[in-house]
Amino acid sequence: MANQSASAGATRTPGRRRPPLWIMIFLVLMVLVPFFFWHGTWFGRSLSEKETCEFLADTEQPRRTQHALVQIGERIGRGDPTARQWYPQILGLARHEQPEIRSTVAWLMGQDTSAEEFHAALGELLYDSHPLVQQNAALSLVRFGDAAGRVVLRKMLLPYPVSAPASGTLEIRLQPPAAVNPGTLLAHIGDGSDQATEFRSPLSGAVRLWLVVGGAGVRVGEPVVMLDPYETQVWEALRALLLVGETDDLELIEPYMRDAPRMSERIRQQATLSTEAIRQRVAAQEEVAAEEGVGQ
Repeated sequence: MANQSASAGATRTPGRRRPPLWIMIFLVLMVLVPFFFWHGTWFGRSLSEKETCEFLADTEQPRRTQHALVQIGERIGRGDPTARQWYPQILGLARHEQPEIRSTVAWLMGQDTSAEEFHAALGELLYDSHPLVQQNAALSLVRFGDAAGRVVLRKMLLPYPVSAPASGTLEIRLQPPAAVNPGTLLAHIGDGSDQATEFRSPLSGAVRLWLVVGGAGVRVGEPVVMLDPYETQVWEALRALLLVGETDDLELIEPYMRDAPRMSERIRQQATLSTEAIRQRVAAQEEVAAEEGVGQ
């Protein structure tokens, strides 16, 4: 009887069913898709020599080219002399049509301050049409001990005016103080047809003020919106001006010594350090000049 009861109980207990095939496929995809996305977009993944050459030449996929450039920059930072094999290609990419690639090149060139060819190329990138390229070029020039980009560094501390890419009627999409990144859609500009021109942000930051009201007409090249600078942009500019700043830069730096909207404590600290460094450097220069004047 006991055996029969056990057998009956076993009969009543349903066995484990395997999940349907489509569920298993779905679960596998949930793991693999993010992995392949990470694998293809994360710049921290190490590249082999072969991959670096392939990625650097693949200018039709900017992120692959950027990945190779970042890896080369890290190799330069480690003092790897084999990175020089790619310098001719890097110089060629400084004229690439994609601003994302030119800005990465401008950053990379600051990693080797012994390369005079990079120094010369940065002087040209300082006048690039895209503000992010200009900024990276100015910051890299400081690493060469070159203050040629000081005008750009000053602008990095100020609101940036973004001009209309086309003429037409403005349809605003974001209102102050919305945060933006490079490529964020700010507005549409209609020309009376079914299609409208996308008006996107060239920089990270926040919408400060629209200079033109929604529904009004704008002309191509007309300043339309002001963007407040991004915190990292301000921090990098302050660090650079600590080294190359002059007395007339203090009026732009000192406001950041107080509480700046949407800025962290490190901005106030860096502004204080930069102000003190500029004052000390200028005082030392004036003292040397005075001593030379007395000697004459």
